[in-house]
Amino acid sequence: MLNTNITNFRKNIFELLEQTIKYNEPVNISTKAGNAVIISEEDYNGLMETVYLSSIPQLREQIIEGLHTPLDECLPENEVHW
Repeated sequence: MLNTNITNFRKNIFELLEQTIKYNEPVNISTKAGNAVIISEEDYNGLMETVYLSSIPQLREQIIEGLHTPLDECLPENEVHW
């Protein structure tokens, strides 16, 4: 994570945003009133998907169960009905 103050952020806003977008590098901006973090849209969407999936009851347990299921107990790919 890049750390900067509001003055430097104002001076370098274009470069910092480009770096955030291109490399998914968050920027922490310090101000007198507090801090703010800028993240890329890609990272934001990933966080929102994680929050959504975490809100589904028993999904976490099902994922963990699936991770511990031996491959020989799984359906072959060509038998999965999508």
